Amino acid sequence: MPALLFFTDPARTPDPVAAARALPKGAGIVYRSFGAPDAEATALQLKAVVRSGGLMLLIGQDAALARRVGADGVHLPERLAHRAASLKRANPGWIVTAAAHSLAAARVPGADAVVISAAFPSRSPSASWPLGPVRLSALVRAAGRPAYALGGVNNKTARRLRDAGLVGLAAVDALRT
Repeated sequence: MPALLFFTDPARTPDPVAAARALPKGAGIVYRSFGAPDAEATALQLKAVVRSGGLMLLIGQDAALARRVGADGVHLPERLAHRAASLKRANPGWIVTAAAHSLAAARVPGADAVVISAAFPSRSPSASWPLGPVRLSALVRAAGRPAYALGGVNNKTARRLRDAGLVGLAAVDALRT
């Protein structure tokens, strides 16, 4: 699993290729195209960057696009997390991650890792009520697999995760480039 994941967002990451170039080796980028007409071209550019930079590319929700561009896997929104096991069977080499905003979602089988949000208050339009370190910790334990924190993660809030004993939890957030 990547040490950290970076999620693109069309409004907050206008140039995902530049964002990918700035990531440290071993990181992963989750390209969320949200139906953009140039999604395949952008994904192919990202694939070239990850190949040369020692990164991983996951495609948000669109398994067909992930196959076409040779991505390393997919990230599923919570409403599609139930598809994780079948995607893994059909694509055994893929990494499949799934969003988890609840205890039930954190336990859905099949995903290699869960992305739990919102960890802290976030400006993301899709961010739910922030969990904070205590509730986040409960979801991580319930997931029983690698977990990432998403939403409002920065240097200050990452320290709160560490102080809550979530040392192995990778922290991610979509940032402007």
